[in-house]
Amino acid sequence: MPATPAISLKRAARLNTKKHREAERLFLAEGTSLIGESPAPPVQLFEEPEQVRRVSSLTTPTGPVGVFPFLDVPPARLLAEAERIVLLHGVQDPGNVGTVIRSAHAFGAGVALSRGCADLYNPKTVRATMGSIFHATVARELASLRFLGEASRADFGSVAAVPEGGDTPRSLPPGRLVICVGAEGAGLPEEVVEACGSRVTVPSLAASLNAAVAASILLYEAYARVLP
Repeated sequence: MPATPAISLKRAARLNTKKHREAERLFLAEGTSLIGESPAPPVQLFEEPEQVRRVSSLTTPTGPVGVFPFLDVPPARLLAEAERIVLLHGVQDPGNVGTVIRSAHAFGAGVALSRGCADLYNPKTVRATMGSIFHATVARELASLRFLGEASRADFGSVAAVPEGGDTPRSLPPGRLVICVGAEGAGLPEEVVEACGSRVTVPSLAASLNAAVAASILLYEAYARVLP
């Protein structure tokens, strides 16, 4: 018989809901590859098939489930640690948010999530990061205008991604930069666009780009400015 876990199955299963995640400041990561990305071991690991079935958020569980402490940082720390930041405003799809975190990790950037974005610790978001949640610096539940003001005072430039009328991605400046991206369809509200120092448009034959695709292209363009 497996040893009695320090965090019970019932308590861990509750972490599939945001209310309990916030109360515990714990979240679940599922799968050997994803868990293996963490530089520190989980505070609890469920590996027995029956345990995994009870804790997993998936209809068909994919492997062990680990319990981890929250990883997000205050905005001041994000601004101190990152040279490039993508600010997602109102991006509600967990897959998009997770994919942007993965791209930010790949291209050496931090992530700022506005209020109204998909929850960082939603199991779908965590899966979409493919483990980058353990590597990228992320701040969440931010007021976009306030964060842009704080970034400006910290000597960051800022650029708003708009569907048309902006400069090309190759115009992105080197140095400290916040790239603002809104949800596909809704885009960025005008007050956020106006608060940014410039505007950028990703050329596309499609009517619009998925938020994660647009953010990833712009993150790469900004990253390319600092490559040797």
